[in-house]
Amino acid sequence: MSYDTSFGLPENIVAALCYPVGWLSGLFFLLLERKNRFVRFHAMQSILLFMPFALFLFAVAWIPWIGWAIADSVGMPGLLLIVIPAYMAFRGSKFKIPIIGKIAYDFAYGE
Repeated sequence: MSYDTSFGLPENIVAALCYPVGWLSGLFFLLLERKNRFVRFHAMQSILLFMPFALFLFAVAWIPWIGWAIADSVGMPGLLLIVIPAYMAFRGSKFKIPIIGKIAYDFAYGE
C-alpha cells in the first residue's frame, strides 16, 4: 500500500530521502510535506537525530590537536545513522530511534 505525498512520490521514497543530507533534508521535507504523517515523522526524526550530532562534531572539531581525530572517529561510524533509518523508512517501517523516536512520533501523529 503506497500513499502519495505532495511531491507525487510514494511515501516510503520521500521518507527515506529525509535522511541522506542529515538535518537539512529533514527540515526540507518537514517544511514542504504537510499531508503525510509518515513522512513528517521521519523528517522530524532526522532533524532530532542529526542536529545535535552535527553540533557535537562541530564543537569537538575545534579542540586543538586531537579534535579532528575525535570528530573523524565519531563521524565515520555515524554514517550508519544515515543508512539504517533510511533503509527502514524505505521499507515502510515507523522505526523509532530511542528517545527521539517517541518525540518525533508524538509530533507527527499527535498522540
